[in-house]
Amino acid sequence: MPSLALALRRGFAGSCPACGKGRLFKGYLRVVTACANCAAPLGLARADDAPPYFTILIVGHLIVPAMLVWERSSAPPIWLQTAVWVPLTLALTLALLRPIKGATVGLMLKLGLMKSDDEV
Repeated sequence: MPSLALALRRGFAGSCPACGKGRLFKGYLRVVTACANCAAPLGLARADDAPPYFTILIVGHLIVPAMLVWERSSAPPIWLQTAVWVPLTLALTLALLRPIKGATVGLMLKLGLMKSDDEV
């Protein structure tokens, strides 16, 4: 089992947190049942609401201050702010959700927080 930092980094990159060679995802957010390289039980990780929560937290802390600074400095019209901030928020959210879910799966694997279906 790798160190916590290495497991997080591998998961963030979308590879198996245990070995770093197998794929973590078989779709945009669907985790493979087991690593093809080392057979780590990645499908038992129930990340549930943690990745969206962390994504909202990060995106909100990036977008809201930038929006407030722009509003205070030049007071652009509302249509311009909407045209800029809505697509930027959506793009950042979609770009960060998968890596954050991968890092969450890496954290869960490192901490042994895997659940089988009969434990749910």
